[in-house]
Amino acid sequence: MKHEINEQGGAMIVSFIGDVDLQTSPDARKVLLDCVAKRMPILVDLSKVGYIDSSGVASLVESFQNAKKAGQNLVLVSVSDGALRVLKLARLDKVFTICDTLEDGLAAVG
Repeated sequence: MKHEINEQGGAMIVSFIGDVDLQTSPDARKVLLDCVAKRMPILVDLSKVGYIDSSGVASLVESFQNAKKAGQNLVLVSVSDGALRVLKLARLDKVFTICDTLEDGLAAVG
C-alpha cells in the first residue's frame, strides 16, 4: 500500500493505493491519525484500494472516532467497489459519510 496526502479546499485528502490489510493497516492508521492531529477536515480517497480487511476498516473507524471527538469531519470519497462491499457488509456505510466524488466530499466538509 502507498498513500498520498494533499491539501485542497481547507481539507486534507488522503489517498490510499493498493490493499489495506493486516500488513499495511498499521501504516494507514498512523497516516490517518497524523492527519486527525492537524485539526482539519479529512477526505479519505479509497478509489485505488482493491481490498480492505477488518484491520483496515478498524483503522478507518478509529480515525473517524478520533476526528469526531475533536469536532472534525472525516469523509470517505470515491470508494472502490471492493472496499464498499466490505463497508456495507459491516454496515459502516450507515456510519461514514461516503461521497461519490472528491468534489462532493469537499462540499460535505465545507
